[in-house]
Amino acid sequence: MDRPVLFDIDGTLVDSTQAVTMSWRRVAARYGIDADDIVQVCHGRRDEDVVPDFFPADAVESVLREVADLELLHAELVDPVPGAAAVLTAITDDAWAVVTSGSRTLMTARMRGAGLRLPPVFVAAEDVRQGKPDPEGYLLAARRLGIDAASCVVVEDSPAGVAAGKAAGSVVVALASTHAPDSLTQADVVIDDLSDLHRVISSLPASSGTAPFRA
Repeated sequence: MDRPVLFDIDGTLVDSTQAVTMSWRRVAARYGIDADDIVQVCHGRRDEDVVPDFFPADAVESVLREVADLELLHAELVDPVPGAAAVLTAITDDAWAVVTSGSRTLMTARMRGAGLRLPPVFVAAEDVRQGKPDPEGYLLAARRLGIDAASCVVVEDSPAGVAAGKAAGSVVVALASTHAPDSLTQADVVIDDLSDLHRVISSLPASSGTAPFRA
């Protein structure tokens, strides 16, 4: 790659839709909550930022534990996003990282379950005080790589993740895998296929702030 790249995981490198949906449905059913309402808003956000919006305050801690256990149980019910393996294989140096709203244990299991290469820098939910759309995770990843976040390309699939990347000062490429392109307009570029990433990065501006376009 021509630039350091900071990847989200779910929806960007790994398709975990089945595992996530199964876990939330099982927990939500016991509380009479429509799991689809949770699934629609949980993508790109930490569980601890989502659960209080749907469950009673006295149940939050137990729900968080149960969801974490279920998602880990289903961690191998994932597939690589088309093009993900090739994109990661093509990175010949260590100037890349992942920044995820999930736990390190869960996301490592998902990447392994999808047969994907693990990164040299891994920023997970437990590494930050504020989750996406706060830029803390991306700023931390860049710092651990020893580079400026403004020199990085962030690859995301959710509005919260795109907002985090932009707030970090990075150029953001959004993959329209889990969200419609019109919800990702804050990104610098929107792509439909991860296989286009290398070509797109080669043509990107030196810094964030250009009008979004479809690749």
